[in-house]
Amino acid sequence: MANLRVFISSTCYDLSVVRGQLRNFIESIGYEPVMSDYNDVVYDPRAHTHTSCIDEVSSCDVVVVIIGSRFGGKVVPQALASVDIDSLMTASKSIETLKHQESISITQLEVLKAIEKSIPVFAFVDDRVSQNHLDYEKNKNKPFIDSFEFSSIEKPETAKFIFEFINFLRHRSINNSVTNYAKYQDIEDALRKQWSGLFQRLLSEQRNKQVELRRIDALTEQFEDLRAAILTTIGSKNEREVARGVVRFRRLFDFLRGFDIPDYAFVLTETHSWAEFLKHLDVVEVREAEGLRDVRAYGPRPMHFLVKGDGTFYETRFPLRVADLSMDWDALTRLESEVRAIIFDALNEMRASPSNRYVRYVPQQLEEYLIKHGQELRFSNDEADPTAVV
Repeated sequence: MANLRVFISSTCYDLSVVRGQLRNFIESIGYEPVMSDYNDVVYDPRAHTHTSCIDEVSSCDVVVVIIGSRFGGKVVPQALASVDIDSLMTASKSIETLKHQESISITQLEVLKAIEKSIPVFAFVDDRVSQNHLDYEKNKNKPFIDSFEFSSIEKPETAKFIFEFINFLRHRSINNSVTNYAKYQDIEDALRKQWSGLFQRLLSEQRNKQVELRRIDALTEQFEDLRAAILTTIGSKNEREVARGVVRFRRLFDFLRGFDIPDYAFVLTETHSWAEFLKHLDVVEVREAEGLRDVRAYGPRPMHFLVKGDGTFYETRFPLRVADLSMDWDALTRLESEVRAIIFDALNEMRASPSNRYVRYVPQQLEEYLIKHGQELRFSNDEADPTAVV
């Protein structure tokens, strides 16, 4: 499994100690730091090193930018051409940096490339620079600002470009958080909290998504029940019998669809017992695992395994009772074959889109499967006979 790749963007000479500490931190949590001063960037001999750095950003998952007292080197035109600056004009309310492309530094362009590629950016600004940035914002429209020397900025002529880039980051419509730091530990602490929080949110959103899917499934079921119930109040006696069959046998037919039966004549035109039906599918045993937690989001509920003669099996994927299905099967087989066929066609028309399968075939020995997944299951002792299903 590939590790998360974290691109560290900053000037190197003044921030070498912070960069080294940050590298150690990223490696300690199992991620892969990508840093130009550690030869993590592949320098294509056919291109400028700036272009190679920009290309490397695209292959990373996260960018961490540290803004200190130095502006760094201005980017070469070849590298600048590799970023679609025009597409970034709507990314922020403050685009002074983009209006002066000739004054963009390589560090800034690395971050712009990340934004162009929708790569998350975590920005950190030295406390002293941040304080001077506030002074700049208060006075930037005054005539003396171009000649003013800010104590945190190494070269006065670069102050405007550093401060405007901070504005660009802070005034973005998304991913606009900029964190101040007084010491390296502030950066590490912030990243720990942010990355941990993002992972926690991902898990929470995944759980909520599954809950919402179940609600949608439930609403779909209720809608189809209502639709079928309305049908039972109209039409001839034969039509009402069909409508009642649609209500009763919908789950049974959804269950049958999971077996990919090539010919439904066995179901629609012939009369067989439930045991004969299972034998037709080569199912020799039905086993129930009580209290199994389904990690796909359905929580603890009985799960059934329909074991075939070769030891492979079908796995039920939704809460259902096989005993109820067997009773529905017996009721279905008592209907005229013509009525069964009409019910089957009606149910197919009601399914606007493929439904979730109630069963899934697993081409693996059941015992091996259970051992592999580390499940400690309790099986009912009275289910060796397919006709004796609880």
